[in-house]
Amino acid sequence: MAIIRSIIEDMRSRSHRVAVVVDKEEEKVVVGDSLRQSCWANMPQELLREVLLRIEASEDTWPPRKNVVACAGVCRSWRVITKEIVKKPELSSKITFPISVKQPGPRENLIQCFIKRNRSTQTYYLFLSLTSSLGDDGKFLLAARRCRRPTCTDYIISLHADDMSRGSNNYVGKLRSNFLGTKFTVYDGQPPHAGANITKSRSTRLVNLKQVSPKVPNRDFTVAHISYELNVLGSRGPRRMHCVMNSIPASSIEPGGEAPTQTEFSFNSVDMFPLFPFFRSKSNRVDKSLSGPLGDQKDGKLVLKNKAPRWHEQLQCWCLNFHGRVTVASVKNFQLVASAENGPAGPEHDKIILQFGKVGKDLFTMDYRYPISAFQAFAICLSSFDTKIACE
Repeated sequence: MAIIRSIIEDMRSRSHRVAVVVDKEEEKVVVGDSLRQSCWANMPQELLREVLLRIEASEDTWPPRKNVVACAGVCRSWRVITKEIVKKPELSSKITFPISVKQPGPRENLIQCFIKRNRSTQTYYLFLSLTSSLGDDGKFLLAARRCRRPTCTDYIISLHADDMSRGSNNYVGKLRSNFLGTKFTVYDGQPPHAGANITKSRSTRLVNLKQVSPKVPNRDFTVAHISYELNVLGSRGPRRMHCVMNSIPASSIEPGGEAPTQTEFSFNSVDMFPLFPFFRSKSNRVDKSLSGPLGDQKDGKLVLKNKAPRWHEQLQCWCLNFHGRVTVASVKNFQLVASAENGPAGPEHDKIILQFGKVGKDLFTMDYRYPISAFQAFAICLSSFDTKIACE
């Protein structure tokens, strides 16, 4: 493994060298690098596969797993074989590449993550838990920023902690709420599956005071609707929520069922979108999907509902078993399971698909599993942060 690590370090050091020739001595260095790169690219396929298999098996946790990502960046042949070797989170329970946050989690266990909130900047950061301790640094996955508008609230979700521009290649999707904060829609920045419907929107937008050009095909795809029941009687208790996953069939939780899986980012490619004219509209327009009922959207789609808590007589509060992952009582805490909308409930409806809870003033845990992705789970949890006067 020492030889393998030296190869990786050699690749990294070469990628940071400046390829500007100033004199004859630097020219020799650049030529030498080019020759060595061709040698690594032309390694026998059988030997290369064996090397990459050993790296993938040994570097199975972060931060050492960054070596697997480094191998995919060496050259085209290394990238192709690395992508074949590295399994999706559904099969490996590992998050390796950026696209992993858009792929469903494992079927048999929960991927443990946590969310850090920055109140001053209205930003939220999702990290992958590296240990069982709630105080570790974690592996950064996604970031979101809250943007308050006259009639709604947007949460822009990005792959980069400091780049929240909707016109950037780091843009993943967004969460939008209605005025009351009782209904939310999750949008994906690229098609979640073949035949996905495009959400028509304004030709230009202002995100963090940055205008996105109409030439950039910023079109979103609706992937989920989240609704919180109104508390008209003012009774105390946990929130009740329903999540209609537009892009996931209800059969996905059954044995042999499958959920759509994205394999790569499109990076706002113009070629993947059909051309149609842009239309201007008022800046305070709210999508119709936020105001209408959700009942007609549930047919054939996976519906998640919060698991009913039990009343604890001694503690005089509502309780859920988070198995030590949640330590602070909060109205934001929830566990989501599949709702039996189209038939009798089975054992698959008892599995917790997503759980979210408070462990500190601005620290929350988020654990998810198949058939939802880290991006979808993060968006659902962001809806819990929004103020809901009518639900409490």
